[in-house]
Amino acid sequence: MQPITILIIIAAYFGLLILISRLISNKDSGNDAFFKANKNSKWYLVAFGMIGTALSGVTFISVPGEVGSPNGEQFKYFQFVLGNAIGFIIIAKVLLPVYYRLNLTSIYGYIEDRLGYYSYKTAALIFIISRTIGSAFRLYLVVIVLQRYVFDAFSVPFWATVLISLLLIFAYTYRSGLKTIIITDTLQTFFLLTAVIFTIIFICNSLNLGFTEAFETVKNSSYSKIFFFEDFIGSRYHFIKQILGGIFVTIAMVGLDQDLMQKNLSCKNIKEAQKNMFSFTGTFVVVNLIFLSVGALLYIYAEQYGISVPIENGATRTDLLFPEIAFNHFAMIPAIIFLLGLTAATFSTTDSALTALTTSFCVDFLEMDKKEHTTKSIRTRYLIHVMFSFLLFIVVIIFNAINDASVVSMIFKVASYTYGPLLGLYAFGLIMKSKTVYDKAVPVICLLSPFITLLISMNSSVLFGDYVFDNELIIVNGLITFILLICISKKKVANTDLLKA
Repeated sequence: MQPITILIIIAAYFGLLILISRLISNKDSGNDAFFKANKNSKWYLVAFGMIGTALSGVTFISVPGEVGSPNGEQFKYFQFVLGNAIGFIIIAKVLLPVYYRLNLTSIYGYIEDRLGYYSYKTAALIFIISRTIGSAFRLYLVVIVLQRYVFDAFSVPFWATVLISLLLIFAYTYRSGLKTIIITDTLQTFFLLTAVIFTIIFICNSLNLGFTEAFETVKNSSYSKIFFFEDFIGSRYHFIKQILGGIFVTIAMVGLDQDLMQKNLSCKNIKEAQKNMFSFTGTFVVVNLIFLSVGALLYIYAEQYGISVPIENGATRTDLLFPEIAFNHFAMIPAIIFLLGLTAATFSTTDSALTALTTSFCVDFLEMDKKEHTTKSIRTRYLIHVMFSFLLFIVVIIFNAINDASVVSMIFKVASYTYGPLLGLYAFGLIMKSKTVYDKAVPVICLLSPFITLLISMNSSVLFGDYVFDNELIIVNGLITFILLICISKKKVANTDLLKA
């Protein structure tokens, strides 16, 4: 597929999103629409759209690529997905009722209600830092693909590709925010799933396989092992570690993250929000299994036609196998559909994150939800949206300047560590109901616990006899935060005690 064709498709795609945004914002572009979608979202639209947000562009190309990784990943990621599913159910049954009971716009309002002002600001700042780094990292990895297969042909520099991407996202999100995102994410999820399904159909046709034969081929291949029990529990792939990691990563990075929770809080009531989470959970599990199957089929296809996994800077890049096959070996229609799927997966994550970052800053630091919504406050919100767009741009450029996979991966991993303190804060608030904390000491605790966790991880083989941490490290991080909070805790003063005083 020629780069000019790809460019025209991307332009048409964003033209559609901007048109949808205009139609919605002409009706309502106020702060309530931006922050909460007027609390009138249909649960089934939220559930479907959340698939696109949860499955980033990195997932779209990396999960299939990892199936044939030299490390022997196979379908081990599905263990983590099963842990995710349990985490989603816990969020629906434990966290969502708390958020709805307090009628929150920002979920970090719970920390203020439970632990105090400084704890609240710390939680909100943790989210802003973590989501900025995480979203910029995901955007960076996919922009590299667009740069390699599209914009290099036009001699467009990397920084311009990033800037164009963010300007397009800004164009359809800045006016109505979440209200627009609910609709555009639904459309983007449709493109994403369509791309995966058509990829399977095209590969099966190319290999002369029916659906049943394709299933058997994947099942009997060397790529389809799901459960890893026989390895030492210290192994990264062990079933128990992957399940536990999946549960707690989901609770921390979804249930305690303003981005995905903001969509849930836009539903009319708690029952609809829970319906959304339950239906989303089932769909999420099935879609990830399909992604893994696509990975197995891609490697079988590559073996059949003598296609090598791309190499970049001397390293094997399994995450480039899918785009390599799609752009250079698929026919025109499947290649176009892949492009739409990749674009949808990338930008449904970034647009949602940008909206959530703007919401968190406006609500948690400027307290716009407690003030009258005026023309001035809307202009201030526009300015904050521009600020975060520019911040994402700068962080992506920094990632590109580093240009070292190990360093960049460590930065992303350290960013994920910051969700551990959120896990500890919420655990303390929910479990230790008779106690509160010395509020001003909480920021220090939340700085200290990730560094202690990082030291433990770096020395795990020495401390724990060849034990290697993986996703379950977030449990350690949260537990350290929880223990340190207990150390600075005090008995909660009841209202009756205050009256006596």
